[in-house]
Amino acid sequence: MGNGDYDPRLGRVRRFLQDTDDTSTRPEEPADDRTHFCSSTFMIRLVVFAIVALAFSFAQYSPANAASKRSIPRPPVVLSPDLTDPWLLQVRPGKKNPVITSPSPRSASATRGGGLFKKAKKQRTRGVAPEFLPQLVHYTGAEAPGTIIIDTGARLLYLVLEGGKAQRYGVGVGRPGFEWAGVHTVTRMAEWPDWTPPPEMVAREADRGRLLPASMKGGPNNPLGARALYLGDTLYRIHGSNEPWTIGHDVSSGCFRMVNADVIDLYSRDQVGAKVIVR
Repeated sequence: MGNGDYDPRLGRVRRFLQDTDDTSTRPEEPADDRTHFCSSTFMIRLVVFAIVALAFSFAQYSPANAASKRSIPRPPVVLSPDLTDPWLLQVRPGKKNPVITSPSPRSASATRGGGLFKKAKKQRTRGVAPEFLPQLVHYTGAEAPGTIIIDTGARLLYLVLEGGKAQRYGVGVGRPGFEWAGVHTVTRMAEWPDWTPPPEMVAREADRGRLLPASMKGGPNNPLGARALYLGDTLYRIHGSNEPWTIGHDVSSGCFRMVNADVIDLYSRDQVGAKVIVR
């Protein structure tokens, strides 16, 4: 091809190079403008997304959907036996508030102390001190078997037995001003004796504001208890008591009181005419 010949392909290359030069010389857009444009676009998209999310949430929790969810029955509540014993929580139909009821006692261990939530009526459970419980002891004295020896200072009664032995019991003795000592015999013995307080006792107790009955039939509530051994022609007796916690104390008006079980045992071992020594 000569220098004077025209090649169309060269014309296209020239035009391409001119366009490239125009682009390279075109002024650039400021960076701040591009950043502002991107930020604005991001905020618009964020706002649109939030509106769509709110609309979706409203559609999910519409009154119709809420009503349909309330109509779905809930699973039953299962309570552990450790939580429901010994009380049961029962919801009666037609009532909003639960009704709490107590089950019947299951065993003595389950209701120890009157149950887990209800206290039983407190009862007097004071018993006899160990040193006043019945004991078989050695006896080296000269008194014959069947003799009763009362040591008022030690609050102890001894029934002399054969073979150098004696049965020892705890007793309650006369309070200050009502102590006495002497030797008598058992003149009468009675089971569940009646009690007729002497006039002196009635007057004395009246001064203290306590009214005594003229007489009381024998029984568990009788102050003389289950048995009585009457001493000579005195007003004094060895008798049972419905107040075992008084054994070992000076509480009486001169009589000697024993636990009912002990006086029953003494009654079965002795007889009218037995010698009684009060020291």
